[in-house]
Amino acid sequence: MMGPAAVLCLASASPRRRELLHQIGVPHHVLVTAVDESTRADEPAADYVARVALAKALAAWQDPQARRNLPVLAADTTVVRDGHMLGKPATRAECVTMLLALAGRTHEVLTAIALLTGPAAAPCVRTGVARSQVRFRAIDADEAGRYWDSGEPRDKAGGYAIQGRGAVFVAGLSGSYSGVMGLPLFETAGLLGEAGIPVWTGPAP
Repeated sequence: MMGPAAVLCLASASPRRRELLHQIGVPHHVLVTAVDESTRADEPAADYVARVALAKALAAWQDPQARRNLPVLAADTTVVRDGHMLGKPATRAECVTMLLALAGRTHEVLTAIALLTGPAAAPCVRTGVARSQVRFRAIDADEAGRYWDSGEPRDKAGGYAIQGRGAVFVAGLSGSYSGVMGLPLFETAGLLGEAGIPVWTGPAP
């Protein structure tokens, strides 16, 4: 038996974003896009994630056949400490440095979403940014290194996954748990509702 037809194109390779859309019952098709995610000089974090999320959405929008002429949703997440964005660690040493910088402190996680709907030549653009405050407990270098060795931090902004093993570091959270994961569901459902795209149409997880 076939599942419900996709109502959305998700421009993301993230399995977490797929899981979150599935959680709120939005059948979707995935289209992975490649965009330049480098930062610009003196660019505020909120502007950065909003720009990259929109770039991802536009990259998918430009290929109607690949996106199956569906509305496009994209997102981007960054971790901010003392005004500085922390990307995805490339090495064990970089991950340890990131986690020690976050240890025992509160940092901010920003996730931007962009939704494109309407005519191909002039899409309607809806955007939003969710801000969350995450407080870490103390972490030492040995524990941070062992976390890197688990394989989990390699593609995670800030070097941790709140929904995975990295949850043991989180002493407190104010804001959107799903936003820290990579797709703020409250804001996403709001944009989908504005565009007339229903939630809860797919099977329950």
